[in-house]
Amino acid sequence: MGDDGAMDKIKGKAKEMTGKATGNRSKTTEGKNDQLKGDAKNAMGDMRDKADDAMESIKRDDDHH
Repeated sequence: MGDDGAMDKIKGKAKEMTGKATGNRSKTTEGKNDQLKGDAKNAMGDMRDKADDAMESIKRDDDHH
């Protein structure tokens, strides 16, 4: 999980809660969007990690043959 994604989610949740507390729909929506952006960054990081792991596995297999 990327730190950027986690930070976006935390900031987004804070904006969402602030928006709800003040009745500011724009701020609430902005916060929800930031949280979605954080989820997307985390998903991309996970996919990148899996691709890196797969490449390492292929390299190890090639080294043994």
